[in-house]
Amino acid sequence: MTKEALIVKTTSLPQSRIALELEIPSETCKSCINETINSISRSAKIPGFRLGKIPKQVLIQRIGITQLHASALEKIIDKSWNEALKIKAIEPLSEPELVDGFESLLKDFSPEKSLKVTLHTDIAPELKLKKSKGLKVEISKSQFDPKSIDEALEKSRNQFATIVPINNRPAKLGDIAVVSFKGKYKDSNKEIDGGSSESMDLELEKNKMIPGFVEGIVGMKIEDTKTLKLKFPDDYSHEDSRGKDAIFEVHLKDLKGKELPELNDDFAKQSGNKESLKELKVDIEKQLKDNFERTQKDIKVEALMDALANELDAEIPKSMIDLEVRNNIEQTAQRFAQQGLDVKSTFTPELVKSLSESTRPQAEKTVQRNLALKALSEKENITVEQKEIDIKMKEYGDAISKSSKQIDIQKLTDIVRNDLLNEKLILWLEENSEVKEKTTKTTKTNKTPESVKKVGKTNISEKASKKPQNKKEKK
Repeated sequence: MTKEALIVKTTSLPQSRIALELEIPSETCKSCINETINSISRSAKIPGFRLGKIPKQVLIQRIGITQLHASALEKIIDKSWNEALKIKAIEPLSEPELVDGFESLLKDFSPEKSLKVTLHTDIAPELKLKKSKGLKVEISKSQFDPKSIDEALEKSRNQFATIVPINNRPAKLGDIAVVSFKGKYKDSNKEIDGGSSESMDLELEKNKMIPGFVEGIVGMKIEDTKTLKLKFPDDYSHEDSRGKDAIFEVHLKDLKGKELPELNDDFAKQSGNKESLKELKVDIEKQLKDNFERTQKDIKVEALMDALANELDAEIPKSMIDLEVRNNIEQTAQRFAQQGLDVKSTFTPELVKSLSESTRPQAEKTVQRNLALKALSEKENITVEQKEIDIKMKEYGDAISKSSKQIDIQKLTDIVRNDLLNEKLILWLEENSEVKEKTTKTTKTNKTPESVKKVGKTNISEKASKKPQNKKEKK
């Protein structure tokens, strides 16, 4: 007797989804029920029967026919789903969604007749670029601001400042205030969760806390107590506090100031390991100009990427954006862990929801850009040769061997391949697009040069480490 085959019918749906209508033969249903019974029998314990020797009817009576059918139905759907993917050569991007609902299927299920199931899933979208060559973009061309050199030096002086006690004047911006405070919502008189502290060192800089908090401390003297009537921003990270009026009782316990080092050759040796202040300034200027040029290039690349993404004709599935959002949140959590923070207590369901909402627009943009680059690669046949990857991998050989982290070589290879391909695609865009520059006012760079700060460098091997290290980043 010929074995009945699974019948699969597919229908395209909007947003790069596909419907798979399966007709599962009764033979498969009966087979899965027997497999389920045998599986349960091997572990079920019923008094009077040896393990694995329980009669079929006794077992069915004990577990119930509905429970048996439910367990078998899960196996039937999973088995048929995987078979259907092979038959139609489909690579799903998401878990299947059962259209009729499991309870409805279970209610009408009978192993004596074929089972009809409809499943929906996301698939990779069809990519098409309306245009790839001759894209036109306009960017603002800024000029390097020489004042940024002096600003970088001032930042460095602040980093190497000596902290000294203050007891002869009120607090002012730039000081370090040691404060205790307690906050409550004005309307409900309820204490604000996380809105109090017995003692906190607070640098009196604008935008350090919610609007008005720092400004309210300015002018206070040691042992002064002050009531601050403030309002949480509408876009505050904690949803429960957004836009609410609050009252904070603040007590200034102590006050400290910063004594800045003199700008001389000794400072150059201390802050930048240079022999003279003149040499330090020259090095800072070079680094700031390099940073400035990279920023200008990034602006151009961003504009070209946006222009290319606008030419993409594709229905982007929701699951691709969901995955990008999830990756962003996981990366944020890893950064928190590397700084020594407790991720479990910090990443509350409320915070995760807030991050999901706030990062979704950028995630959508990132996915669209990545798909546009993929479409460009396919349309213009831009690829990366294996020898190019091998050369790049050799450059990381020493770093990999010296790394204390366990490196996933395959993951690192994929990262290198993707980076090399993106470099080629961006270069192609620059060569085949029209970029018009318009000069704007002088713009400052806010990047501090390496000469005047102590930071740890990140290399590409960190991207491919199998698990993050729980170490604090150097500041």
